[in-house]
Amino acid sequence: MSRADDIRAAALELFTRLGYEATTMDDIGRAVGMRGPSLYKHVASKQDLLAQIMIATMDDLLAAHRAAVASGEGPVARLRRATEAHVRYHARHRLEAFIGNREIRSLVEPHRGRVLALRAEYEAGFRAILDAGVAEGCFKVASTRLVSYAVLDLGMGVAAWYREDGELTEDTIVWQYGDFALHLAGAGPDS
Repeated sequence: MSRADDIRAAALELFTRLGYEATTMDDIGRAVGMRGPSLYKHVASKQDLLAQIMIATMDDLLAAHRAAVASGEGPVARLRRATEAHVRYHARHRLEAFIGNREIRSLVEPHRGRVLALRAEYEAGFRAILDAGVAEGCFKVASTRLVSYAVLDLGMGVAAWYREDGELTEDTIVWQYGDFALHLAGAGPDS
């Protein structure tokens, strides 16, 4: 791992454990074995570290979404694959998910606007799948926006409780949550 990766990992852990506001550059420096002022050779500010974490998280989610959607034929398969990618990311990146949800309030402009725009783009990707499914008669929903928010909540919830050593495997959870998304969209057998 590079020094920048070490700094990012330390910031991620400290922001999760202590919160962004309570974490100092000295805390991050101690975690990577350097003095706080020396960090400024690697990163401009604590705010830039937070922005890097949140922007990278959204970039990763958008890339996973695009790959998942490209692998599916039709809205039903695309919704399943997009949901599976979303849930899998949140199961594997719990700290990033926690920071992304809790610390949006700590971002200042222009970082806040950029992250909010990426979030809106991500949600719109789910809504586009749902809109296509409604247009094709695959999905039966009153509000595609509401269903897209519910599907997004599925992944964010997994980040809070999932553990690798738990009773259910990641693959089992991912598959089941794909079923949940289809049910929310009115595409399940009992819908």
